[in-house]
Amino acid sequence: MIDGLSVLALIPARGGSKGIPGKNIAPLAGRPLIHWTIAAARNSKFIDRVILSSDDEAISAAARAAGCDVPFVRAAELATDEASSMDVVLDALARTPGYDIVVLLQPTSPLRVAEDIDGCLVEMLRSDAPCCVSVQAAANHPYLTYRLDDQASLMAYASPPVGQNLRRQDLPAAWCLNGAVYAARTPWLQAQRNFLSSETRGYPMPTDRSIDIDTPADLASAAAILQAKHSPAH
Repeated sequence: MIDGLSVLALIPARGGSKGIPGKNIAPLAGRPLIHWTIAAARNSKFIDRVILSSDDEAISAAARAAGCDVPFVRAAELATDEASSMDVVLDALARTPGYDIVVLLQPTSPLRVAEDIDGCLVEMLRSDAPCCVSVQAAANHPYLTYRLDDQASLMAYASPPVGQNLRRQDLPAAWCLNGAVYAARTPWLQAQRNFLSSETRGYPMPTDRSIDIDTPADLASAAAILQAKHSPAH
């Protein structure tokens, strides 16, 4: 609990990954990928219960082995490429009611730690906001990002203020979602049906904990980061 509010952590992990077959239980530094997220949630100071939403028995078995509760099997219609993450969250909240706050933790962010989860929750309560999500510094600044029109002319996505110096070191900070932590007050989220709004707060995370696993190269990068962190020099 935090400030007397109960907290549910939800880990969504369907089967059928195409980029990396069996991605959610793919080995990472000697453990299934999903174990890293479960460990972070279980180490949180504020989370009361950690549950899995999955349609896949192998993923469910791996989650149980790591101490995650698996109170239901996700319906087939919520395990397709077309199903939205919000539908999965709302389904889980309907099946496990009674929590004041829900924290969505995607297993594809294995380097996020308990302090990141708790930092999001503390920021949400400190600012009296209904929602807080984790962000990282944008790799490409919006003022330096363009699209091509039909004539292949460069069109800026965001126009800088007049006189703005476009040297990278002079640009204002820009942030993007890293997908690691989404925390929201449950009644607000059920009404809003979206974590993102003008009321949402951002919690900055370092780049080396913000990796999102989508390809084998991402998995290799995460393994290298973990190996470096756990080397004798560290």
